[in-house]
Amino acid sequence: MQTTQYKLVEFFLIFVITPVSFALSFPIWIKMAIGIIGFAYIVFVLLKIEGNKFKVNENLNWRAFWKRTLLQLAIIIVITSIYVQLFDAKNLFFMPLKKPNVWTVILFIYSFFSVYPQELIYRTFFFQRYEILFKSGTLFLIVNAALFSLAHIFFRNTLVMFLTFIGGILFALTFKRTKSTLLVSIEHAIYGCWLFTVGMGEMLGFPT
Repeated sequence: MQTTQYKLVEFFLIFVITPVSFALSFPIWIKMAIGIIGFAYIVFVLLKIEGNKFKVNENLNWRAFWKRTLLQLAIIIVITSIYVQLFDAKNLFFMPLKKPNVWTVILFIYSFFSVYPQELIYRTFFFQRYEILFKSGTLFLIVNAALFSLAHIFFRNTLVMFLTFIGGILFALTFKRTKSTLLVSIEHAIYGCWLFTVGMGEMLGFPT
């Protein structure tokens, strides 16, 4: 059984040191190698140590999930639409209107190759490995969201850090409530795809 000290070292290496290092200037192939090795380690731990089976829970409350997610999406739509209209009007719905094919490809790549790995790391792995180390559930959720935001520090954008912190809170609450990587990945994909749609994709590193 792995000790608390081992998990703390693992915690700082994966969720603090690695993201911060990605904000530094060194060859991209080294960053990719670190990312691949780190992700392989996380999958190994989930499968061999935590005993995950990666099966969809048949008892998921889909109705409650969609009701909550769509309500939150409506709020996000209003706030972000107003923001883009006020501060970056030229990009408002630019991708779906002017480059629908590129927009479709971006949504596909983002949803399947970015969102799911992120949720596997920051919700499934993080909760199973470290929740027991925190006496306060509230503090645990805040730390999870803060580290999720830190993972985006390489964008060097304050707004991105703020949005990913808020997103991290929402995703952490969903995972705590459902214990479902599938549901939190769907929620994450929906909100992220909306940001690309409304015109905020450039700040998240996708072409416009």
